[in-house]
Amino acid sequence: MRIMKSAWAFALLTALLFQTVAANPVEKNAAVNAKIRDEAMKNSQIMRTLHFFTDVYGPRLTGSPKLVKAGEWAMKQMDEWGFDKTEMDPWEWGNEGWENERASGFLVSPVKDSLVFEVLAWTPSTNGVIKAEAVQLKFPSGPRTQSNLDKYFAEWKDKVKGKIVVFGNPRKIPVNFKPPGKRLDEETIKARFEGRPRRPRPRPAATPEPAERPLSFREILSQMDKFFVENGALLRINDAGMGHGMIRAFSNRSFDSSTVVPTVVMRNEDFGRITRLMADGNKVELEFNIKNKIYPEGKTQYNVIGEIKGTDKADEVIMLGGHLDSWHAATGATDNGIGCAVMMEAARILKAIDVKPRRTIRVALWSGEEQGLLGSQAYVEKHFGSAENPKPAYYKFGGYFNIDSGTGRARGMSVFGPKEAASILGESTKPFVDLNFVGVANTTSRRLGGSDHTSFNRAGLPGIGVLQDPIEYFTHTWHTNLDTYERIVEEDVKASATVIAAAVYELAMRDELLPRLSKEEMPKLAGSRQ
Repeated sequence: MRIMKSAWAFALLTALLFQTVAANPVEKNAAVNAKIRDEAMKNSQIMRTLHFFTDVYGPRLTGSPKLVKAGEWAMKQMDEWGFDKTEMDPWEWGNEGWENERASGFLVSPVKDSLVFEVLAWTPSTNGVIKAEAVQLKFPSGPRTQSNLDKYFAEWKDKVKGKIVVFGNPRKIPVNFKPPGKRLDEETIKARFEGRPRRPRPRPAATPEPAERPLSFREILSQMDKFFVENGALLRINDAGMGHGMIRAFSNRSFDSSTVVPTVVMRNEDFGRITRLMADGNKVELEFNIKNKIYPEGKTQYNVIGEIKGTDKADEVIMLGGHLDSWHAATGATDNGIGCAVMMEAARILKAIDVKPRRTIRVALWSGEEQGLLGSQAYVEKHFGSAENPKPAYYKFGGYFNIDSGTGRARGMSVFGPKEAASILGESTKPFVDLNFVGVANTTSRRLGGSDHTSFNRAGLPGIGVLQDPIEYFTHTWHTNLDTYERIVEEDVKASATVIAAAVYELAMRDELLPRLSKEEMPKLAGSRQ
């Protein structure tokens, strides 16, 4: 899941405050909803599904064999549940896969201790066990110009050879005396967001043209990667910069391990200790042994698809899903193994209670979301096209439900399209006010970002994003080494599967597809001349 999701979630809940469902609604599909609730609460398979995604096949980095194996298991499970079709739909990523097989690190001198860290993805192995003196290298100060950077490199080139480089200063993490709430309530939302006008951004004062073009932050980091390789640094240590032992470890930006030295992201507490020992004038020795493996077959990736065939409208499709890929610091439970488990469960419920959907119900488990929503974008382009360049299936598509914000229960939805589309979905979810579901709002934004439903929005199709209670997502588990099975609230994910199953059923049974924006109402894509 990508970071833009947080702002989207709060903005959506603000809109939903004015669309709160009424008490005691008339249930259009009361008998089916009762069966959905009963199956969801008594025979749930969510936690079992999550166990396999996390404990058995996690982590599931894009391009890795574990992601493929997780997808194969998901297909096998959907087959056993009686789905009519399962397959892996390929798309070309172009980068090799990567997995860490082993990693250990120790403080050897002046004291002995184990170190806690995660390996940065798509970085190379060490040459067996390495033991070397640590040197601290701070980020270059002064103007971000090439001449200043060259001066910095000249000063340090002879000091990093054969050394383990501790890069930067440790971040100081303040104590949080007011921990954020784990559940959202209307009063909190009102207090935070109502009556606050947007402040215009001040225009920067005009400045004279610099004598030398300033380098971007990305350019500096790329040159530093090259500097460490060319000057023989043995290993690089980055500060995780988070409290309580949390670590977020992403990837080498080039996805090419030959462009960087072995690199780890160390917990802030160990990073700080090492720098303080060096500040005392001690010679600090560290030892590491890291073994990573490259997988050339990772250049081709797969989206996992499972279908329950429709009846009289089988050529029309209702989709639901989440991204199966994860980062590698933990087993990817809240981001987003649980989202995939919930969506598989919602479809399983409908199959188990033997409904006969008029439209085909299609589950999609995406790859490449963490690298930029790549798998879902490829799928939408391949199968549906866009408002500007539609394929035949574009006109047969009835909506895609996406969940990707951790373990918190579903509290609302946002659908791309006119207000009538939100009203239809809102009616289908009214019977679940007791599960704290608020309602549905519409959006007309085609901006890509947040999660995979925006790949559909961008194409002009009804993507449906699910808003959830935050629980510990953005504070503890999002992309961190704490993202494990233990962080899932079972009652919440059962509630989410219940609501989503009912909404999917409604769209699969209606006489008409969800209303869409007309050609005249369709927003233009950024940069489009149409």
